[in-house]
Amino acid sequence: MAQDVLCEVSNCHYWAEGNLCSADSIYVVSHTGEQASDQHETDCKTFEKKH
Repeated sequence: MAQDVLCEVSNCHYWAEGNLCSADSIYVVSHTGEQASDQHETDCKTFEKKH
């Protein structure tokens, strides 16, 4: 598994300095409900807006 997960979404609760993700786990899903054919067909469901 990856040692570091990079994230540029600075308004996410899990965003950490150096564009790192501090979440314990990451959940990524497909837009289509089927196999994604490229990154544009996926979403990170781990996102939580920073308060």
